Amino acid sequence: MPRISIYQEDHIPSPSRRLWEAFSANPFALAGFWAVIFLLIIALFGPLIAPYSPEMQDPKAMLLPPSWDPAGTVEHFLGTDDLGRDIFSRLLYGAQLTFGMALLIVATALGLGFVIGALSGMTRGLKSSVLSHLLDALLSIPSLLMAILVVAVTGPGLENIFWAVGLALTPQFVRAIHQAIHEELQKEYVTAARLDGANSLQIFWYVIMPNVWDTVIIQTTLAISAAILDIAALGFLGLGAQAPSPEWGAMVSQGVDNLLIAPWLVTLPGLAILFTVLAINLVGDGLRSALTPIRN
Repeated sequence: MPRISIYQEDHIPSPSRRLWEAFSANPFALAGFWAVIFLLIIALFGPLIAPYSPEMQDPKAMLLPPSWDPAGTVEHFLGTDDLGRDIFSRLLYGAQLTFGMALLIVATALGLGFVIGALSGMTRGLKSSVLSHLLDALLSIPSLLMAILVVAVTGPGLENIFWAVGLALTPQFVRAIHQAIHEELQKEYVTAARLDGANSLQIFWYVIMPNVWDTVIIQTTLAISAAILDIAALGFLGLGAQAPSPEWGAMVSQGVDNLLIAPWLVTLPGLAILFTVLAINLVGDGLRSALTPIRN
């Protein structure tokens, strides 16, 4: 027998519960969320799923079309390139180099940008003003152009791409966190907390940051899609991953020479980039819409 409640109690969901309910109510955001989960699984376990090595060449199976083409075979589900390498296996391995590396780059840029942005946002006067103008000057340069400049100095390669794209994205985090904290410092609840006896660290972590996390989350999702595009663009330009790397942008560049006779060499990695960026943007838009009513 169910327990009888004499008093009517209103169930007030937690902020995280309200965020998930608002987020899951958007079907496009939910589809993007499951697509990102799928990409994470591919990035983690892609090498275990891949039927072939990404560099294994089969001279008897060069330029095979995908399996749904009459000339295709099931053994090479998405076809092969001009060297007989399996496209499906290369896409699975490339998820680590494009999507996985983008996550690591954004995590590093977020950590560095959070520290600098938090320290600068909590300061006032000349230091804060100078840093704000410096960040405005850096943000006037597109992230891809800044990454190209760094790679031009350090040279091509995956390690140099990591630092180039990371340095290009860090000012965005610094600026977003600096501006958000600086705006919150001007509000009355911060003054009330200071009059209540809270020190600067308590004000920062317990008073200001709960109202800044939404800015950090949204900026992170935007930075992930920007990092993927920058990595792929550098690979396509020959400044990033070098052959025979299965990075998606480099795969597009390697397939351009055979575009007319084997269009799948360009379209399949291009669709992988499009699918990944679209999924992350859907999640970012869903989070932005879900966080707005919670903050208001």
